[in-house]
Amino acid sequence: MPPPVPLEAVLAGDDSPLALARLLGNRDTPARQAALARYLQHRGTAFTRHRFARPEGAGETYAVELGEGPRVLVLCAHHDAIPGSPGANDNAAAVGILLHLIPRVPARIPAGWRVRLLFTAAEEIDYLGARVYVAEHSLDGVAGVLSLELCGIGDAVALWDAGARTPFLDAATTALEGAGLRADAGHHVVGRIPMFGSDHRAFAPLGVPAYGFTLVPAANAEALRQFVFSPVRSAIRHLIRRPVPFDTYHTPRDRGSTLEPPALALALRALEAVIAGAR
Repeated sequence: MPPPVPLEAVLAGDDSPLALARLLGNRDTPARQAALARYLQHRGTAFTRHRFARPEGAGETYAVELGEGPRVLVLCAHHDAIPGSPGANDNAAAVGILLHLIPRVPARIPAGWRVRLLFTAAEEIDYLGARVYVAEHSLDGVAGVLSLELCGIGDAVALWDAGARTPFLDAATTALEGAGLRADAGHHVVGRIPMFGSDHRAFAPLGVPAYGFTLVPAANAEALRQFVFSPVRSAIRHLIRRPVPFDTYHTPRDRGSTLEPPALALALRALEAVIAGAR
């Protein structure tokens, strides 16, 4: 991997999502975890640490609580990356988005709500950090969960692993519509994806409405649908070239230079709408 941007340079820079993605990019998993904690401390952000060690792996999940209401919206972004990948779109971009939101979210939270930002460890190990978190912490009041994955490339929002409609899903899609992201154009709601998963899957078996949140290129919609819903056949078909954004996923090509500022801005716009529209 190319050398990472020096941590002090990131700490001294602006807090745009693109700049904050450099906090983790090109670092191995222990360094990513340490850099994230250092950033939160540097900004004076109150957070709690949730350490764990299991036979499958170990790590530290960080939680930032915003607002004071009894109902909770959880937004997850994992900070680990697979060995050998710079981990920009998976998942430094999502971490940068949530860090950017921290000083901006409180004014948007509706009365009676809190927003909990979870920066999870070991998602790449079958979302281990999230599974440990839900096993060890109360989920009282949690009304919905979105786990952010691959949020730095694309021009449409995808909410995935969506089965039966829930009040949380209805509120989220209504909020996206209100933000000008029309159904089947600006945002897409898709069913359970057979091969790929993320942290929300730790919450869903406990009855919490929980979905993936991803940015996708609208022009690739059909190719992406075939790829994620027919993974075995698609793996053969796409041996040479996988559709964007999966062309860099879990590869050495997942570099910061591939991230698209308009995609990051769209993800922010969508999340701000979902937060403000919590019902």
